[in-house]
Amino acid sequence: MASARKILKLDRPFPMRRGGALQDVQIAYETWGDLSFCNDNAILIFTGLSPSAHAASSTDDPAPGWWEDMIGPGRPIDTRRFFVICVNSLGSPFGSTSPASINPATGQCYRLTFPVLTVEDIARAGHEVVASLGIKKLAAVVGPSLGGMTVLAYCALFPEGARALVSISSAARSTPFAIALRSLQREMIRKDPAWLEGNYATDAIPVQGMRLARKLGMITYRSAKEWLQRFGRERANAERKPGDPFGIDFEVESYLENHAVKFIGQFDPNCYLYISRAMDLFDLADHGGSVAEALRRFTVERALIIGVETDLLFPIEQQQELADGLSNGTRTVQFARLASIQGHDSFLVDMDRFRPVITDFLADLKLANP
Repeated sequence: MASARKILKLDRPFPMRRGGALQDVQIAYETWGDLSFCNDNAILIFTGLSPSAHAASSTDDPAPGWWEDMIGPGRPIDTRRFFVICVNSLGSPFGSTSPASINPATGQCYRLTFPVLTVEDIARAGHEVVASLGIKKLAAVVGPSLGGMTVLAYCALFPEGARALVSISSAARSTPFAIALRSLQREMIRKDPAWLEGNYATDAIPVQGMRLARKLGMITYRSAKEWLQRFGRERANAERKPGDPFGIDFEVESYLENHAVKFIGQFDPNCYLYISRAMDLFDLADHGGSVAEALRRFTVERALIIGVETDLLFPIEQQQELADGLSNGTRTVQFARLASIQGHDSFLVDMDRFRPVITDFLADLKLANP
């Protein structure tokens, strides 16, 4: 385990939103920068479905993070000015309590005995970290994809918890299209004979199910326009295996296969099922009767909503809905509509468009003790 990872251990039960409670909960997180004397410069980052808390490199862990170009000295989330916290989602296998963790009541992995996971549970776990650090109010809470949903849940659950929010390629609720895609991914995993109703051994995971689920995910994370520009009909370099008339012929097929193989073994299948389902279950309307009313109740002073025109999973119209709902005439709301061709994954790769927007927004964020 990298020395940069910190673990918060709760000494009380953690009640789950849809029933049940977890004992001896652990929440993994990493930090960058220094907390100001007034404790007013903290930024909390929630991740997408699969990343760990390692969002950026540090002296304790020099390995590049999943958002390396966004966090650090002189970068958009400037660690010379802000104290940055990134939490590993509850339910994720990278240090936080999850279906892959040991249930202290049985001495065995939770597996499918893990309670139903919600985005609100992930937000509350993040808040536990914030509170443990003595922070009463965040300068901003930031997140892409699932992380953006968690940002919205955080602001709904803790109305005075942050002065600003940044929601990237996210939504107040999933569309039927996104739910259908994730449902198929989960079915691919569960139909793999090696899944064994969630009771697979750690050295015999449902490889084929995870491989297919990841491939489908990769297709939906990008756009058809990018696939055309990037691969066209280029043929794969490797020769097809003899006797396999339906093997890999095209470079795009090779790309998907390589990414799927890389993902296998890095992420626990049961954790994937739980977090994926949490995205489907989330509905901001649960916090006000309607999405509009829930957003109206937010108390943040400033908000930045970023959407991408080629995003299949969280269409640009959903970003517009968030921006419109937050625009109550008293807070500053910025809506950035980006023309990135990389689809949903643009926030990870199209830094030329994302960096300036986030830099400008955070530069205007006033601190009591800059």
